[in-house]
Amino acid sequence: MDSETLGFRTGGEERVLDITRECADFASGRGDGLLHVFVPHATAGIAIIETGAGSDDDLLAALGDLLPADDRWQHRHGSPGHGRSHVMPALVPPYASVPVLGGRLALGTWQSICLVDLNVDNAVREVRVSFLPG
Repeated sequence: MDSETLGFRTGGEERVLDITRECADFASGRGDGLLHVFVPHATAGIAIIETGAGSDDDLLAALGDLLPADDRWQHRHGSPGHGRSHVMPALVPPYASVPVLGGRLALGTWQSICLVDLNVDNAVREVRVSFLPG
């Protein structure tokens, strides 16, 4: 198994960040296998969704409806509503696995690998990518 840690800046706002290119670069030329993507943070997740057509904003809106940024959360340090960021990985898990065929990600036409981050208090994120040969 071969692994690498990638760094990303998500900024000070809720974000769905497309990391497909970086994942594809890592998998490139590695043959057939499985790419495992993992974010080692308690307040971020990995989603495979369509981006650029509004789905990324729709995901943030849906998470806002499900997990409002208000004072209902027991976990209260940080920005108002920060506790919801700790609940989000139960809905958007911190990992995804993608088949790799001939060194290329076997994603569907409109699928992208995205880092989902609701935590406006932490602008720098790590994503661990691992290739498991088939």
